[in-house]
Amino acid sequence: PFAKWFVGGKLNASYNALDRHVEEGRGDRVAIYFEGEPGDTRTYTYAQLTEEVKKAANAFESLGVSKGDRVAVYLPMIPEAVITMLACARIGAVHSVVFGGFSADALRSRIDDAEAKLVVTADGSYRRGKPSLLKPAVDDSLVKEGHTVSNVVVVKRNGKPVEWTEGRDLWWDDVVGSASAEHTAVPHDSEHPL
Repeated sequence: PFAKWFVGGKLNASYNALDRHVEEGRGDRVAIYFEGEPGDTRTYTYAQLTEEVKKAANAFESLGVSKGDRVAVYLPMIPEAVITMLACARIGAVHSVVFGGFSADALRSRIDDAEAKLVVTADGSYRRGKPSLLKPAVDDSLVKEGHTVSNVVVVKRNGKPVEWTEGRDLWWDDVVGSASAEHTAVPHDSEHPL
């Protein structure tokens, strides 16, 4: 009986997690404290995080991602992972998180299962203090034709050189950094596969 009350309801999880806090005057409160393995730190207030999520939502939409599309998230534990997931929720895309330690074959099988249109990754990360690459696994996973991926958005994390496929690969800072910070969250069915 409890679940029946919510069938047909509309909501936006990204709005609930971010916008409402800003609208209620809590925008200057810290939403994320981040400390990376090499000791780098970043802090996002609710207002800053909301702006970044709106920019990511606009960037993803500009790449053709829309409600119901799938996005593979192959990122280390960095703020851009949260931003990506909340941006997907905002536009109604479904995100599929793939553990960064998985092989190219494991990543490809998850891309194929989800029929992902976009992959969001990083050049790499850090493991036990040393740079660890992620982008090469994405490249290897997309070597064979037959995938559904149109674009790969790459966060600069450890600054190591990576291979680049023109027309497919885009730097996060270029595509998200230049996107508009104005985005209206659209309500989705409460049963939407967030």
